[in-house]
Amino acid sequence: MTQSAAVPSKANVSATDLVTVSRAVADLRRGEIVLVQGQANGIAHCVAVIAAEPLSDHGLTRLHDIAGKSGNTAIVLPRVRAKSLGKACKNDHFIAFVSAKKSGVDAQTLAEIANPLLELESMPAGAWRPVNMAESAAIRLAKLARLLPAVVTAPVDPEQLEMLSKVQNLLVLQSESINGYEDASAATLRQVSEARVPLENAENATVIAFRPEDGGQEHLAIVIDEPAHDQPVLIRLHSECFTGDLIGSLRCDCGPQLRGAIAEIAKSGQGGIILYLRQEGRGIGLVNKLRAYALQDRGFDTLDANEELGFDADERIYRPAAEMLRQMGFETVRLLTNNPEKLTGLESWGVTVVERVPHKFPSNGHNEFYLQTKKDRAGHLF
Repeated sequence: MTQSAAVPSKANVSATDLVTVSRAVADLRRGEIVLVQGQANGIAHCVAVIAAEPLSDHGLTRLHDIAGKSGNTAIVLPRVRAKSLGKACKNDHFIAFVSAKKSGVDAQTLAEIANPLLELESMPAGAWRPVNMAESAAIRLAKLARLLPAVVTAPVDPEQLEMLSKVQNLLVLQSESINGYEDASAATLRQVSEARVPLENAENATVIAFRPEDGGQEHLAIVIDEPAHDQPVLIRLHSECFTGDLIGSLRCDCGPQLRGAIAEIAKSGQGGIILYLRQEGRGIGLVNKLRAYALQDRGFDTLDANEELGFDADERIYRPAAEMLRQMGFETVRLLTNNPEKLTGLESWGVTVVERVPHKFPSNGHNEFYLQTKKDRAGHLF
């Protein structure tokens, strides 16, 4: 099934850097500390970083010890979260809060500052300041870990970075490696498994699994019948949705879209492909999607809920889909979608989209507001 094709240039991230970022993601999820270095305008910034979500008193004490006399710890937040805490920041994507107390803020309060679903009695006394390049990259790392995008940082003397890394056994990452990780990892996707899997509405189907070289999550290609390579192939990009795809949630239209795409491609008589991408909740992960649902129950719409948590309205990337298509020998497609961003996303990675094929399903009484929001605010073409 796999055919070679030209691959766009990779991001300037080495294979070693990919593995380091992948390991750092696991460390961050466990509440461990990592070291991040960034440079802007010729000035190097180094910080020790711990994620706010799994933060413990023990981890916070370690961070204070690392900071020593270099400066106070700070919690770095996205501007939307900072705004909800009373700090308006027009131009900064992220902003840092430093406690007025030399001892800083306790772990529980920091967790409440980071999470809009928790009750924060009052904001501690302190000051807000701009973030540096290393801290911005640390937020990106928290997003890659599918944690709340909030981190606690402590400044580190660049000259002490190597010694601190060895003594404390901490990973050191460059901001460029973190920011370029997703695209660079997608560029290394390779087919690792293939099997015939008859489906309810498409008995002649094959599932192909692709895995990046750093060992990250697999993406799947569901190939139905035998699509020709000399004409545009009918495809659907489908982001993983545990609640809609597997347990039949009525809050979204993902389940009907997935099963409807399988049936439509099978009925076309020309075959096609569904690219099943591991980008749950528009790229924020299942746990954060459930948090967004809880915010929706408080009155937020589906986009505002993501942003209230500190994410962009849509965090998905499209290079994995483009790479999978290219390696299977397909570069011209007809795309089953109502989302114009999927067209531009694929085309930005060299895939030619010759036609948008409408793909809509009726609301069910539970998802009317969700679908209306996608139409009115995200530009979906219903």
